[in-house]
Amino acid sequence: MVACVGAHHLSRRLKALGHDARLMPAKYVRAFLKGNKNDYRDAEAIAEAVQRPTMRFVATKTAEQLDLQALHRVRSRLIGERTAIANEIRAFLLDRGIAFAQGLHRLRLALPEILATRTDVLAPRLLHLIGDWRHLDHRIHTVSLEIQLLAQEDPACDRLMTVPGIPASPVE
Repeated sequence: MVACVGAHHLSRRLKALGHDARLMPAKYVRAFLKGNKNDYRDAEAIAEAVQRPTMRFVATKTAEQLDLQALHRVRSRLIGERTAIANEIRAFLLDRGIAFAQGLHRLRLALPEILATRTDVLAPRLLHLIGDWRHLDHRIHTVSLEIQLLAQEDPACDRLMTVPGIPASPVE
């Protein structure tokens, strides 16, 4: 099978029934696709690709591995949203004559003073946007802590975090 959404679940179910289920990365199967993509041609490409002696397969992920992957994906999406909101806040403040350097750290440093001294130019809508940013910050911290706790329980992660250059914690 091609390793796509639902393939790991199906692979685990087939293995439980005694089948030898193997997952192939879609990019490896794509080379064997003839013509436009449809179910018949996909099946033909998979059948041809699986017969290649050099074909590499993807290990079937456990439910726990998929949960951890989901946590990482959610954290990454939230970080992207937070960055976008931080850039919006910076632009909105600049439109009101309040300038500060780029970067999340600088926003964290500058914002308390701005909120305390520049209430004359800050509309309630802008304050609501700042609240959204703080909510995302808290949500990212919560997901990061959950990842950190899972990593501490896993001996392989524990060993990996002893390698120089690997951060000991994803928490920002």
